[in-house]
Amino acid sequence: MKITDVTVTLFAWDNIPATQYGRHTGRFAGQSDLGLVTIRTDEGVEGHSFLGSASRPASNDAQLIARNLKPMLIGEDPLDRERHFQRLWGRTRMNNQLRVLGAVDVALWDLAGKVANMPVHKLMGSYRTSAPAYASSAVLTSPEAYAEEALAFKSRGWGAYKIHPPTQWELDIKVCEAARKAVGDDYRIMLDSTWSYDYVAALRVGQAAERLGFYWYEDPLVEDDMAGYVKLKSQLSIPILATEYAPGGHTAYAPWLIAQATDYLRGDVAVKGGLTACLKTAHLAECFHMNYEVHHGGNSLNNVANLHLIMAIRNCEYFEVLLPDAAQKYGLVQDIEVDAKGLVHAPMKPGLGAEIDFDLIKRKQIAVLG
Repeated sequence: MKITDVTVTLFAWDNIPATQYGRHTGRFAGQSDLGLVTIRTDEGVEGHSFLGSASRPASNDAQLIARNLKPMLIGEDPLDRERHFQRLWGRTRMNNQLRVLGAVDVALWDLAGKVANMPVHKLMGSYRTSAPAYASSAVLTSPEAYAEEALAFKSRGWGAYKIHPPTQWELDIKVCEAARKAVGDDYRIMLDSTWSYDYVAALRVGQAAERLGFYWYEDPLVEDDMAGYVKLKSQLSIPILATEYAPGGHTAYAPWLIAQATDYLRGDVAVKGGLTACLKTAHLAECFHMNYEVHHGGNSLNNVANLHLIMAIRNCEYFEVLLPDAAQKYGLVQDIEVDAKGLVHAPMKPGLGAEIDFDLIKRKQIAVLG
C-alpha cells in the first residue's frame, strides 16, 4: 500500500459565538475555517483529520501540509507511522509546526485503523471503554455566572467543573469562592488560569484554591517559567498541572520531570504533534507515576482522536469538554456526547470511527490545497 495524495479541504465555520478562554485567545467570534486533511492510498483506503479551531483558522497552517509535508509522504507506506513521525518531526519541530504534524499523524492513525478494521484505541491497545467528562468553562461575566454554570453541570451528573477565570487575580478568587459555595464541598472543581499571573498572584490564587479544596491548579504561570513552577509547587499542596504549552514537543517534557516542576503532564493531539507524540508522553508520565491529562483538541475530530488516546491509557482521569458547544463542535454528523452518568464512551467503528459531515464540508468549501 502506498500514499498517492495528501490534500487539505478548507471549509468555513460560521456563527461562532463571542468566546474567550483567557488572555492567550483574546475574544473571538464570527467566522473561522477548518481543514479536512485527507491521505489517499492506491488501495482506496483514506485517512482523515481536522486542522484548525474556532480561534485559529486552518488557513493559517494548511499550506504547510501541501508544501512541506506532502512531498515527504507521497509513495510511502502509510502504515509506517513511527518512521513518518520521526521524519516529519524533524521537519516541523524547529518551526513551531506541531499542529500540522498532529493533523497528518491523526489521519495516518485513522487510515491504519480502517486497514486493520478496528478502532484506533484497539490498535493502540485498549485499556477501557468509558471515562468521566468534566465541563470546562469559557471566561464568564461574573462570579455568579460561574456558580450557576457549575451547579448546572453538577445537576446533570457530570463529575467535575473547571474554571477559566477572568485572569484578574482578586476577581478570580471571588469566582472560585462563588463556584465552591454553589456546588458544595463534595464536588470537584479545577482552576485553569491560562498562564496569566506573576509569581505573587499565582501564590495568592493557589492558596485560595487550596483552601477551597480545588482538585488541581492549572497553568498559573507563563509556559516557560519552570523555575517559578518549582518554587510555587514547593509552597502549595494543591496539585499543579502544567506543560500544555511548554515550548517544544514531546521531548520537552523531560526537563519538567527532572526539575519536579509539575504534578501532571498535559497535552493533546493538536498542540503536541498527534497521537504518536501523546502516546509516547502518556507512557513517559506513567513511568514517573504521573497522570497525562489530555487537553481539549480544538475541533471535533481532534476530540475524537483524544478520546481514543484516553481509552488506550490508564493514567488520564478525565475527558475535557470545552464550552460553549457552538465554539467547539463542528463538522461531524454526530459529535461526542456525555451520558446521564457523566461518561463518554469509546468509539467502536474502524479508524477514528466518526462520521464526517461531507455534505456540510462541500457546501462550505473554500479551497482544496495539495
